[in-house]
Amino acid sequence: MRRVRLAADLSIAPVVTGLWQIADMERDGRSFDRRAAMEALGRYVEAGLTTFDMADHYGSAEEIVGEFVAAGGRGIEILTKWVPAPGPVDRTTVREAVERSLERLRTERVDLMQFHAWSYGDPAYLDALFHLAELCEEGLIGHLGLTNFDTAHLRLVLESGIDVVSNQVSFSVLDRRAAGGMSRLCRERGVRLLAYGTLAGGLLTARQLGAADPTADELATWSQMKYRRFIAEVGGWDAFQRLLEALDRVARRLGVSLPQVAARFVLDEPAVGAVIVGARLGKSDHIAETLSMLELEIDETGRDEIEAACAALAPVPGDCGDEYRREPFLTASGDLSHHLDELPAPYPVERSPGGRRRAFSATPWEEMAGYCRAVRAGDRIVVSGTTASHRDRLIGGADVASQTHFVIDKIEGALRSLGGSLSDVVRTRIFVADAADWEAVARAHGERFADVRPANSLVEARLIGEEYLVEIEAEAVVGARVEGDPGR
Repeated sequence: MRRVRLAADLSIAPVVTGLWQIADMERDGRSFDRRAAMEALGRYVEAGLTTFDMADHYGSAEEIVGEFVAAGGRGIEILTKWVPAPGPVDRTTVREAVERSLERLRTERVDLMQFHAWSYGDPAYLDALFHLAELCEEGLIGHLGLTNFDTAHLRLVLESGIDVVSNQVSFSVLDRRAAGGMSRLCRERGVRLLAYGTLAGGLLTARQLGAADPTADELATWSQMKYRRFIAEVGGWDAFQRLLEALDRVARRLGVSLPQVAARFVLDEPAVGAVIVGARLGKSDHIAETLSMLELEIDETGRDEIEAACAALAPVPGDCGDEYRREPFLTASGDLSHHLDELPAPYPVERSPGGRRRAFSATPWEEMAGYCRAVRAGDRIVVSGTTASHRDRLIGGADVASQTHFVIDKIEGALRSLGGSLSDVVRTRIFVADAADWEAVARAHGERFADVRPANSLVEARLIGEEYLVEIEAEAVVGARVEGDPGR
């Protein structure tokens, strides 16, 4: 079997077996046959499908793999994830999380630890990544990966000196967000995409061809609940049927199944290292069909037909991972209620004697120079000139676009800490150290404020600190309404 090299010392199977369905199988206290699950793991390994993807919140997935390892299971690649609750993160918290996974997995090192961030406006996710990178150097983690990061923040992480080898994202014939800028960046930087959702939780199958739109009660798993929302976004059940028809035509011509064509189409994407196919261990597996898919070649005619069917769909909104960070939340529940209890304020807030509220971002200059990151008076929030500094670190390296995105993240975090959001911004002022950088900065600003369109100035200025390439101020009015405007 062809192997995929993520790093010099880590190669994986081109089809990774995803274990997220274990959590679904254990839902509502259901019993789970661990012996049957371990036997199923053995069958995957014997077939050469030696790579397993799990997470700290996939029910007992890590424990089952650990039992398999303890029973003598060898020659597997362990991919897991850490998805911490939002809020402050320190070295102790990170180490405890990694050691907890190692204990469950009964191993001294995890091959790939993948990290998910709930909010870019809270820089705690960068603290977590820097601490995880330290554990890579220590040897507890083989390599570091990301999951559900968008293009701008994958670049920001790389430019900040954090070495990541992969980004696990939704990527399918339904969801083509990763095919553009994300794929270009990954190919430039040697990062491989691990594509999940390639079969839309089992909805991308001939069984759904010509079938009626399922009711909520007929969606059997969390995955199906989630990907039915994706179908609604791309045009609804009728549009989905036209996609299925195109896939079915190609599959029949090639003498294979519809899911094989859907998975192979994504696996052939140049930036994709592997596709992740979920398994209901001990209940059903698709080993033979997976092995057959790996031998499949979709001809140019077939690819063109599938490309045309994909192009006829409305695009899934936003960039990779946005389904977990902004509306519409394309999750099983349609919100984040089954993921998060709350999204805490990124920065501490103090109330002044005059009733104003001030947010602080812990950069060393705030105390020295006597200012705050942002201050709220009434419904008005004013954000200080902000650079790409996080405590004593420069974020974004020498890449001006990455610095700009982090600056806007800090502004977003300050606004949220004071009860506002980027949508409340009415004015931004941008200062660039080199006028030649204006376009990259303007484009980054345009990405983040495309739907807000505040008043704006951009000027060249001599900034304090040679490493800082851009500085931005912002003003916001919370809940502002224009007379005669029915509201946002």
